[in-house]
Amino acid sequence: MLLLVTDTSGKQGFVGLVRAAEDAKPNPIEVIEEVPLAGGTFSAQLVPQISGLLEKHGFRKTDIDAFIVVSGPGSFTGLRVGLAAIKALSEILQKPIVPVSLLEVVAVAGNAEGSVFTALDAGRGEIYAGEYEVNGETACIREERVLPRNDFPSAAKGRIVSTTDPNLAQMAQDQALTVHLVTIGAGAIARVGRHKLKAGETVSPEQLEANYIRRSDAEIFSKPTA
Repeated sequence: MLLLVTDTSGKQGFVGLVRAAEDAKPNPIEVIEEVPLAGGTFSAQLVPQISGLLEKHGFRKTDIDAFIVVSGPGSFTGLRVGLAAIKALSEILQKPIVPVSLLEVVAVAGNAEGSVFTALDAGRGEIYAGEYEVNGETACIREERVLPRNDFPSAAKGRIVSTTDPNLAQMAQDQALTVHLVTIGAGAIARVGRHKLKAGETVSPEQLEANYIRRSDAEIFSKPTA
């Protein structure tokens, strides 16, 4: 299977081409290439980068078997741009979309089994937090929410912590928690997406929605109507 993987949830993003095996081989994921996307220019870069990536490796758009897309949490603008592009491509090519939570990807990437607490920097003195029960490539969600940064160590107590943020990893280590500091790329996202695709956990373009977790500034700061 040829998978197109996109992540526009952060300040920087990327698009990747991944070949995924149909069966459970020892290494079912092969990253063909991953191309970075500079923050603030996702709308201008995403489609041209996808086109260039396919052409470089001798593929056509119709060769894509599925789209694996990070649906959040993260930047409101970045997610809107990224998801809109994937919706359009999926509609044109009639190929399935697999949305994945970045928190779930981080949970699985830690290669831990059991109760895992994932943490991502959300800015404004807050974190995106996820609680999962992890078994191999599957992560059963218990809860995803926004927490004050200072509440993170106590909320994660008794669980394995998986994070991409060295500062959060240090906070957890200071509280004697077991920590897995991970790096997320197209391969890690495809690993979760491949499992969901095989399980039939796909959505149509109309069903694809961003998983913001936190409310937008417009919702937070809007004044109630008299």
